[in-house]
Amino acid sequence: MINTMIEADRKYEELIEYLKELGSVAVAFSSGVDSTFLLYAAKEALGVDKVMAITAQSCSFPKRELNEAVAYCKDSGIRHEICQSEELDIEGFRDNPVNRCYMCKHELFEKIWDIARANGIEYVAEGSNMDDEGDYRPGLQAVKELDVKSPLRAVGLYKAEIRELSKKYGLPTWDKQSFACLSSRFVYGETISEEKLNMVDKAEQLLLDMGFRQVRVRIHGNIARIEVEPDEITRIAEQKNRKKIAATFKEYGFAYVTLDLMGYRTGSMNEVIDR
Repeated sequence: MINTMIEADRKYEELIEYLKELGSVAVAFSSGVDSTFLLYAAKEALGVDKVMAITAQSCSFPKRELNEAVAYCKDSGIRHEICQSEELDIEGFRDNPVNRCYMCKHELFEKIWDIARANGIEYVAEGSNMDDEGDYRPGLQAVKELDVKSPLRAVGLYKAEIRELSKKYGLPTWDKQSFACLSSRFVYGETISEEKLNMVDKAEQLLLDMGFRQVRVRIHGNIARIEVEPDEITRIAEQKNRKKIAATFKEYGFAYVTLDLMGYRTGSMNEVIDR
């Protein structure tokens, strides 16, 4: 652990120098582990006058995440703007093609750039890390095309290191569960709608309220496929929990409720596509 933290500390110092060289930066801020850490580092490197946070608001972004973003920036004294970016209005997005994330990120970062320029900010940055390079991430194509900086990847930081550094610097997100936009819960090719996004949001919130830490509710037509950490599968299958979840999910609009025996893993919808 000591050697691991020494390496993480070295990367953090590189991150601070990287951010200082940018001069000013607007951080695409979701209130997740990575973007919170990046925003903290940007403030440390540049000061509040040269940093701002921009958060997208849409029906695929839960209200709880938006509220956390607003609260963090207020507590930290960081300029914060909320960008209205309804991806369901993007032509073709509702059809849920395999490049859905690219379509969303391209439009979002164009809007973030507009806000950054209007505020005299020189660069836009986002919070992807080295672990994101191992999955199908079409959104990173938009990052490259629009010259959005990826400081955490630039200095080689991995998720585990970001969590350890976040803990060291007292960030409230150091042990926060990983999150991705709710549109990622849909099997490719299935139409994304406000109604189904709301179903998924409520279903995941129920599981979180029941104390399950890392959850995904994937949607396949009228079927919910629940992913939790492997060590929580036994608990979710307990009769009391199983009956409560099934009954409540059906109230939300699901006809069938299933449990994925492989447990939670990122990008499980990408397992069936040709890359």
